[in-house]
Amino acid sequence: MSATGLRMSNFVYILECADKTLYVGCTNDLKKRLKQHNSAKTGAHYTKIRRPVVLKYSKKFRTLAKARAREAEIKRLPREKKLKLIRT
Repeated sequence: MSATGLRMSNFVYILECADKTLYVGCTNDLKKRLKQHNSAKTGAHYTKIRRPVVLKYSKKFRTLAKARAREAEIKRLPREKKLKLIRT
């Protein structure tokens, strides 16, 4: 739980970059992280040089451990399976 006593949500997400490549990540603030990917000077170098990025998929998890585990699973998927996940 956070300092305010509220549970934090954790998200796994897939972005589509301007060059049509996919980026998989994990965050506890999806809106803020998407903004960082599109405009921040710091952050993921991969997306920084492939802007703009568009959120194509996200899923909420109760724990960071579960979100990280799912992120790792998705990263191991071939591109076609990631695209299928986005479409569902």
